[in-house]
Amino acid sequence: MAEQESLEFGKADFVLLDQVTMEDFMDNLKLRFEKGRIYTYIGEVVVSMNPYRQMELYGKEMIEQYRGRELYERPPHLYAVADAAYKAMKRRAKDTCIVISGESGAGKTEASKYIMQYIAAITNPTQRAEVERVKNVLLKSNCVLEAFGNAKTNRNDNSSRFGKYMDINFDFKGDPTGGHINNYLLEKSRILQQQPGERNFHAFFQLLLGASNASLDSLHLSRDPATYRFIREGASNNSVGNDKANYQAVADAMKVIGFSPEEKDSVYKILAAILHLGNVNFVTTQEAMEIENSELVAYLAELTSTDPESLLNALLFRTVATGGGDVIQKDHSTSEANYARDACAKAIYERLFCWIVERINKVIEVKNYDARIHGKNTVIGVLDIYGFEIFDNNSFEQFCINYCNEKLQQLFIELILQQEQAEYQREGIEWQHIEYFNNQIIVDLVEEPHKGIIAVLDEACLTVGNVTDTLFLESMNTRLGRHPHYTSRKVNPTDKSMEFGRDFRIKHYAGDVTYSVEGFLDKNKDTLFQDFKRLMYNSTDPVLQEMWPEGKQSITEVTKRPLTAATLFKNSIVALVENLASKEPYYVRCIKPNDQKSPLLFDAERCCHQVAYLGLLENVRVRRAGFAYRQPYDRFLLRYKMTCEYTWPNHLMATDREATQALIEHHRFQSDVAYGTSKIFIRTPRTLFSLEQERAQLVPIIVLLLQKAWRGALARKRCRILRAVYAIMAHYKRYKVKIYLMELVQRFQAVRSTPDYGKSVAWPQPPAVLEQFHENSKLIFRRWRARQIVKNIPPSDMEQITAKVAALGVLQGLRKDWGCCRGWGRNYLVSAGENPSMADQFAKRVAALKEKVHFRSVLFSCHVRKINLCNKSTDRALLITDQHLYKMEPRKQYKVMRAIPLNMVTGLSVTSGEDQLVVFHIQNHGLVVCLHKMPLGNDNRVGELVGVMVEHFRRYFQPQTSFTSCRRNWKLEGI
Repeated sequence: MAEQESLEFGKADFVLLDQVTMEDFMDNLKLRFEKGRIYTYIGEVVVSMNPYRQMELYGKEMIEQYRGRELYERPPHLYAVADAAYKAMKRRAKDTCIVISGESGAGKTEASKYIMQYIAAITNPTQRAEVERVKNVLLKSNCVLEAFGNAKTNRNDNSSRFGKYMDINFDFKGDPTGGHINNYLLEKSRILQQQPGERNFHAFFQLLLGASNASLDSLHLSRDPATYRFIREGASNNSVGNDKANYQAVADAMKVIGFSPEEKDSVYKILAAILHLGNVNFVTTQEAMEIENSELVAYLAELTSTDPESLLNALLFRTVATGGGDVIQKDHSTSEANYARDACAKAIYERLFCWIVERINKVIEVKNYDARIHGKNTVIGVLDIYGFEIFDNNSFEQFCINYCNEKLQQLFIELILQQEQAEYQREGIEWQHIEYFNNQIIVDLVEEPHKGIIAVLDEACLTVGNVTDTLFLESMNTRLGRHPHYTSRKVNPTDKSMEFGRDFRIKHYAGDVTYSVEGFLDKNKDTLFQDFKRLMYNSTDPVLQEMWPEGKQSITEVTKRPLTAATLFKNSIVALVENLASKEPYYVRCIKPNDQKSPLLFDAERCCHQVAYLGLLENVRVRRAGFAYRQPYDRFLLRYKMTCEYTWPNHLMATDREATQALIEHHRFQSDVAYGTSKIFIRTPRTLFSLEQERAQLVPIIVLLLQKAWRGALARKRCRILRAVYAIMAHYKRYKVKIYLMELVQRFQAVRSTPDYGKSVAWPQPPAVLEQFHENSKLIFRRWRARQIVKNIPPSDMEQITAKVAALGVLQGLRKDWGCCRGWGRNYLVSAGENPSMADQFAKRVAALKEKVHFRSVLFSCHVRKINLCNKSTDRALLITDQHLYKMEPRKQYKVMRAIPLNMVTGLSVTSGEDQLVVFHIQNHGLVVCLHKMPLGNDNRVGELVGVMVEHFRRYFQPQTSFTSCRRNWKLEGI
């Protein structure tokens, strides 16, 4: 059973329908189609609807979802049935087959492609070159066979006009090692004529529209399909773009498969020859019959590599051996010549197609395989066969196709019944008889020896004399008139839907089909004169020669009468059925939702007809056989054990069967189930849906419980990891700290005895955790080193040192040269270096001031140039004591011009350049001077002045007094 989908998408398995009726079946089919669910199960059968649009249902990701999964574990899909067939083949060494059926346009060819792609994707994981080669050839063979075996019809743009069965051989590891293709009943009559709106085989249009101009010229072909009689009717239905692309795709595929360039040239020459052969016209003159367009004979002889004279004779005459062994040449009538020409064209194309199939088989056949060495060789067969056909005009081809479907439907039902009965018997469940239509009576009507339609047809073909299709119909009326599934106008005169002397009707399981007997005898005889066979055999083209081995026989040689087309087809279908019966079958039933190729339209009448002739309702009845659902006990418990307290989370009973029985009794469903040896059988879908509903209610609760447990487990795991991480980090930090401290001690343990007290010692790189400790250690070390240096400084120099330190604190990085490397004299006006006489005058003036003001010390003195608001400068002397700032006139014995208390000085500004400009910020005004502008003043004393002032104010005045440095040169105007 399929994975349970929401009921809004319908039932994923038709077995779970409440009532097995056509109405319920169609309602579910329509609902799923409208919801985009194109696949539905009937047990292990996949019902596929053609969506007529691209769907995101394929590709690598989807393949992985179905790889190794059971059918019921995922929603219905082609991949599921392909995987089931592959697993049965690989696990149980059992030959399996996948039967794909349905009418034209239902999607059979696409389904077979997806199945092949899936098998190719899941095999050969080791990428063995030989296996990859076989896979590529198997996949590319589809492209070639579609070109030569498919055509555009009114129902399908890529309709397969032949049946195909492909065996894929696998080694013991499950990798493909080769394969074999069988083809059935190519619709060669399409070569001559197509229905309105249809085309001939794709290969003709691909050649004309895709080949280069040079290639067409060498084949004597023109680009226009309407030029050629055999494809003229479909010329307006061509698809130029696709044909061009497909021509190259086919050429590439043939190269991959292994066709030699000479073989490909021969194939296209044969196609061209068929086109030219269709344009051969015969005219009757007074002397004899002639070919109207004689240049075509030369073209045909060149393309078929035959003698032109022999070719002309084969077209105009027939060679006949008399009873006495003589050989005579008989003239054709116009009708006979036309018939021979058309028969030759059909035969050439049919043999070309068969040769291509055999050429592919030679490439993909299993080579050098020894079961004793390589293990058992197992097979998966893929059957893509035509579906039931009912047209307005049904002829010999539809008769054969519908007989094939009858035969396969009989096999299908029989195998399903055998599988079901065998399973019931294994499980010890009583089998209930199921009413279904047994179409063996229709199969016998067609194939029964000496009595069936094929036997009557062969007898008519073997009868000597002028036997017509009408006489064949009369013979059937006589022998089969009382058969319940046969009728004709003569048997039932009141049925005027059939024409007298032409039509007969068979009541197939899929519906009544009326056949016209016109052409039955000719198509069954499939006559081709021996002259053409000998002509082709004698061709110098090895491909053509290989196609016609019987042409080797002499005209006088007595040969056995060949089997008729119907008998050959019957024998091939019987062999196919026997082959399929020996394998474990899986089925894909394809349905066409409408004839308009619309992705939205669901034609209920068309679909109902297909459901009927595919026997899907009978399949549901057989599959249910009284029980809608079955499942092994362990898997049943795995899905529904949460609905019972005795089985959740795990049961403690002796067997899974006892646990399943306890679960069923807990829900009081014991009257609706049966217990087999290894499986539980549930009679009605309602029981299953009740379990599903309860499960659906419990799953969110279980999910929350699992999420909680899982999140808790993740949190605990993360906590353990974090604890371990922090423990490791702590030990690592301690290790790094220990290493750092040991390195630090080792490097600095002897710095006390070094001349620079460790200034040149490089500090080790600290760990991140000790960055702050590192900086603090550097600070402590610098202070210690400074202390060591300061201890050796005389007390008389300490005042100068403190002033320089103060200047460094405010000028470092702001002024390049501030006099730190020279000795600071401070009281420069009393030094002899200025002017001795002026120095005496200054000393007397300072002594007088000291007696008057009683200051303790002179902080700084020097000559300056004062600048006023009018930008005028004047030489002055500057004296700074511990109490006042004095501006003096040096030329008047240092007369005090102005005394400013130091507590009124609020700031001091200097520039960042090399000038000696100093601005004293005083309450409500300022004083601007330039140092060293006296003749003897050439020292840089700005830094000294700043250091002295900063150190003095730091000691004796309020901390809010500011001393700053200007980062730009002052413009004296405006100060």
